[in-house]
Amino acid sequence: MPKHALRNVMVTSLALTGALALGLPGGAAHASSSLDYVALGDSYSAGSGVLPVDTSNLLCLRSTANYPHVIAARTGARLKDVTCGAAQTKDFTSSQYPGVGPQVNALSADTDLVTLTIGGNDNGTFINALTACGTAGALSGGKGSPCKDKHGTSFTDQIETTTYPALKSALRTVRATAPNARVAVLGYPWITPPEADPSCFVKLPVATGDVPYLRDIQAHLNSAVQRASDETGATYVDFSRVSEGHDACKAEGTRWIEPLLFGSSLVPVHPNALGERRMAEHTMSVLGLS
Repeated sequence: MPKHALRNVMVTSLALTGALALGLPGGAAHASSSLDYVALGDSYSAGSGVLPVDTSNLLCLRSTANYPHVIAARTGARLKDVTCGAAQTKDFTSSQYPGVGPQVNALSADTDLVTLTIGGNDNGTFINALTACGTAGALSGGKGSPCKDKHGTSFTDQIETTTYPALKSALRTVRATAPNARVAVLGYPWITPPEADPSCFVKLPVATGDVPYLRDIQAHLNSAVQRASDETGATYVDFSRVSEGHDACKAEGTRWIEPLLFGSSLVPVHPNALGERRMAEHTMSVLGLS
């Protein structure tokens, strides 16, 4: 594909990604029809791009096949789903859109279980890194590490200085608002493989040396999420092992995350239906739900 055509398709997909962009102390929660379950978080929790769409709130591009709905269906829990595409930590305590209240408003002392993904949209981490590295990759023809060379540690520095303290503050608010709930914070499944796959460049136009660079940014974000979870008494659900080999470069039916280009979802670089199911299953395993 000519470079200019690739750039045009990529820019369109990046724009869509950016518009959406980018989840208990208490005793162990048991699967029961009496379980009051509240789902918070961003587009990875909302299942943005996965059909069918929850028509009760189109602004949040929430799916009724997202991982919270899968967990609720398999456990019989009573689900209140306030996940919303593009949510940041600040949207836990402030209105994200007109008519969309702070997410913690869904919590109460009666809440038994809370799940969430959050942090990927703070500082525009995901969309800014993908935009920068995708553009640099297309312009370089996939060679070198132009994104890393230009941006260095800027993305990880922002995660440490801004996202990490915001995560701790948001999780403390969740814990205070739902004092009797178990809070499960999910990490983000891998978007890129550990090393560049030349056959993937057309789907994820990132330069060879920038693929591990992007992976390191995501690893750093997940580490911040885990530390914030541990320090606020939440349960961290780690996807670093189980999502290995299911990144956006893999074939349909294997990948959990859709690629930037030529994927099967309207929302690139987000979990597909399989990914949402696997996120649900691993979370249930970690929490001892059945």
